[in-house]
Amino acid sequence: MTGKLNKILYIEDEPDIQAVAKIALEAVGGFTLKICSSGAEAIASAEAFGPDLILLDVMMPVMDGPATLLKLREIPSLKKVPAIFMTAKVQKEEVNRFISIGAVDVIPKPFDPMTLSEKITTIWERSSV
Repeated sequence: MTGKLNKILYIEDEPDIQAVAKIALEAVGGFTLKICSSGAEAIASAEAFGPDLILLDVMMPVMDGPATLLKLREIPSLKKVPAIFMTAKVQKEEVNRFISIGAVDVIPKPFDPMTLSEKITTIWERSSV
């Protein structure tokens, strides 16, 4: 994986959180963002979007974040795309579980919109060595 982080696939079911993250990542971070409101929507559109990074919520109805990530990993072009979970569930055993299914890191919610893009860039650079 080389180059600069540009395209982020963001999977989040809460419109308010989507709006804050959109401003944080597009206006502050300068990223191209594809927002999906469900795991099914993400699976349907992820490959065509070709993300550099997958950012996803853990608790979503129907298909949660971990199940969504496992499904995305079945798409050959997305197998190695770094994934970060954003969740209020940041106890050590939960974080370890997210890492064990393929996340490179976990960002706690609520997040700081002013530092979110910087935090994501740092994680992405660390994971793409």
